[in-house]
Amino acid sequence: MTAVPSTHVSGTLEASLRAGRDAGRKLLVPYLTGGLDDEWLLVLEALAGAGADAIEVGIPFSDPMIDGAVIQESSLRALQRGITPEGVLADLSRVDVGVPLVVMTYYNLIYRAGHERIAGSMQQSGVRGAIIPDLPLEEVGSWAEAADDHDVATVLLVAPSTPDERIAAICERARGFVYAVGRMGVTGEQVVLADSAREVARRIKAHTDLPVCVGIGVSTPEQAAAVCEVADGVVVGSALVRRLLEGAGPEGAADFVGSLRVAMDAG
Repeated sequence: MTAVPSTHVSGTLEASLRAGRDAGRKLLVPYLTGGLDDEWLLVLEALAGAGADAIEVGIPFSDPMIDGAVIQESSLRALQRGITPEGVLADLSRVDVGVPLVVMTYYNLIYRAGHERIAGSMQQSGVRGAIIPDLPLEEVGSWAEAADDHDVATVLLVAPSTPDERIAAICERARGFVYAVGRMGVTGEQVVLADSAREVARRIKAHTDLPVCVGIGVSTPEQAAAVCEVADGVVVGSALVRRLLEGAGPEGAADFVGSLRVAMDAG
C-alpha cells in the first residue's frame, strides 16, 4: 500500500519531528520518569542538550500495565516522593528545553482529571503530545478531541500483532508521530533486538507519512542505529532510566543519550 500524506499537523510536535526527518535526521526520543528525584528537571535539560528531538516524560501511576521492572521502580520512587500529575505538569511549566515534550501516562489519571481540564493543563505546561497506552482506538475519541482543541498531539501505538486494516485506522487518528511497539511484552532492556522492531515500522510506514518511532526493547546505540534503517526514529526508556536509578545523574544521562545520537547519525 502506498503511504498517504497526513492532513493533520498537531502543534509543534509533528512539525518539529517532520522538520528533523525531512532534513535527513533520525529522531531520538528518550524517556524520563517525571519527579524521579530532585535532579529530574536537570536531567530533562541534559537530554535535550545531548541530541534529543523530543522527550517523553512519564507521569507516575501505581499500576503501569505496559511498563517493566525498571520503569515500575522509577514510578514507585516518584510516587513515594509525593509526585502527582499536577506536580509534574507544574514542574514542566517552569522549563524550556527547546524540544517538544510528550507526556506518557494511563487513562485512569486522564479520566479522573477530566479530558478538557487535563488537556488544558498540558497545553499551559508546554506539553505538545500525550501517550496513553491503555486507551484503545475505539475509545480514544473524546480524549483526542479535547487534546486536538488544546494542540496536544495524541500519539497512538501499533503492536507487532496489529492487522494492517487496524494499522491504517490507528494512523488516521494518530497525531505527532506513530509509536511502533518493537516487541510484544512490557518495556525493558533487550540483549538482542527483536526482528519485529524493524518489521512493525515497515508495516506502519506503508500506511502513513507521519514520523514512525520504535520503542520498547531498543536498548543500545547499535540497536537504535539498526532500527533506524527502517524507522524514522527510536524511543529509549528503560536503558536510560536504569542508569538514573543507579545514580548516573544529568551527566551520565547525557553521555548515554549522546552515544545513541552518535550511532544514529553514523548509521
